[in-house]
Order: sequence, then C-alpha cells, then structure tokens
Amino acid sequence: MSRLRVYWLDPNTPDGAFPDPELALDEPNGLLAMGGDLSPQRLRRAYAQGIFPWYNPDESILWWCPNPRTVFETDAVHVSRRLKRTLAKADYAVTLDEDFNSVISSCAGLRAGNPGTWLGPEMRAAYAKLHALGNAHSVEVWREGALIGGLYGVALGRMFFGESMFSRESDASKIALVWLARQLHAWGFPLLDGQVGSEHLYRMGAIDLPRSKFLKRVRQAIDKPGPSGPWQFDIEVPAAPHHLGR
Repeated sequence: MSRLRVYWLDPNTPDGAFPDPELALDEPNGLLAMGGDLSPQRLRRAYAQGIFPWYNPDESILWWCPNPRTVFETDAVHVSRRLKRTLAKADYAVTLDEDFNSVISSCAGLRAGNPGTWLGPEMRAAYAKLHALGNAHSVEVWREGALIGGLYGVALGRMFFGESMFSRESDASKIALVWLARQLHAWGFPLLDGQVGSEHLYRMGAIDLPRSKFLKRVRQAIDKPGPSGPWQFDIEVPAAPHHLGR
C-alpha cells in the first residue's frame, strides 16, 4: 500500500535534495513532492533522479516519478509501413535546436483551453533557460518553410527525457520522434523517456519499465558524457533548403 505522503520542497533552496523516487504514491501514480521552484539547478537534480514536474499553471508545482515508466529503446522505435513511406519520400526537412521557443510554444498552444493544460508561462520560461544552458533540446519538422511538428525534452549525459510533442500536419510528430531516436542511438543514448504510456506511444514501440529498473538505467546513462552545445544532426537527414525556408 502506498504511503499517503507528499513531500514539500522549500522554494528557497533550489539545491535541496529530492526524496527517494521509490517513495512516490501509487495513486495518483508517481506523485512524489510539491513546491520548490523551476530553477535550472532544481530541474537538473530532478531529471537526474528520474523526476519531472507536471502541474496546472494555477497550482503548486508537483513532481512525479511514475511506476512503471514508459520509454523507447532508441534502436527500437516502430515505423509502420505508411510512416516508412512518408520518411522515405522526404517531403520535409528536420532540424535540431533550430527554433526551441517555437516548438515549446506550439506544444503549449495546441493544449490551450483544454482542462489540465500544464505548459504555462512559468514552465516555458524554465525550459527556455535549460535550453540556453545546453540541457534542453528541440526537434523541428519543416515543410515549405513552415514549422509543422516537433518535440522537446531534457538531456543529461546520454539520457534523453522527452517532454512534449506537437503536429500541425499528419505524422509530423512521428517524423520528429523517429529522427531523434536515430540520432540519439548514433550518439550512444540507450533510452528516450516517454514518461507515461499512451496508445500513440505504444504503437510507436514504447515499452514500460519498472521504476527501479528505469532509475538504474538513468543513473548509468547520465554518468556518460553526451554531446555539448546546441545540437545538430550528424546523421544524414532530409534538409532541403526550400523546406527550411532558407
């Protein structure tokens, strides 16, 4: 039976320790702590322990580490026959860290007005700071100069924690996910965290790991150095100039 306890984090101590993620509640699944702040120090410490923030803009900050954890093995993203044709047609361009702010704004905008929307101004500003420090990254998918899809997340060492994705055209977020996974695999990243399962993620090949196994793999991955600075693809990707609008 889960302990009916949620830990309080002091917002004045951004370097303060998080409780053991294994103490998170069973219901709601993964709720561990509340309070604190969204400083880069706090966020990096959280992700290093497999913890992420998720809350409504008018509420206290809530911190989560669900069990099980939904992840992709970076070499095992499922590509359907239809998506394979779309990827091969290459009627698009894909970039890394080209327009982080537009990606995160698009992820938030598609949820505007929906109950439980969580990407408020405070969250967007926090991840923008992490992006400036080289810990948050975006994938952009372009067609005829327009941003049609993408995703963003947080990287520590060789671990990538996916946060949100969006599509304005069919399959655009899937395109972003596939090319990101291929690049991460080329860089030696074993996992791409998807946080909580959905039919969409499972259809793309996501699997569930017990929290203890997930946390062990996170510790192993973040101890290995990852690429520094703004990210760029070093595998061959669709990049036709007319799609990029350059």
